[in-house]
Amino acid sequence: MRYMLLICADDDVEAHHPGDGDRDASDWVEEMDRRGVRSMGERLAPPEDATTVRVRDGKLLLTDGPFIESKELIAGFDIIDCADLDEAIEVASKHPMAKFGMVEVRPFWTPLPRS
Repeated sequence: MRYMLLICADDDVEAHHPGDGDRDASDWVEEMDRRGVRSMGERLAPPEDATTVRVRDGKLLLTDGPFIESKELIAGFDIIDCADLDEAIEVASKHPMAKFGMVEVRPFWTPLPRS
């Protein structure tokens, strides 16, 4: 099964350039790539660089910055392919951001079979 790991941190944590955590992140990426679990992943620019897009009554509405008010920010993501949720949780628990931020494990949508 494919899962997205949403890498989150408190907004007061410098999640985009963690400095000392770079080595831990490299080690994690190397291990998951070696295991064949990680498909891809990237850090994200800060929320201030976001543009929120909505269409209401046929009109395009753009908002600079994030629309969602939250104390956490999404600092990055990884896409992994694991046998099951237990393996996905094990992979997420080894992510360096799990030590001081959080990692949300979310399966990709699986449409229901048509009868």
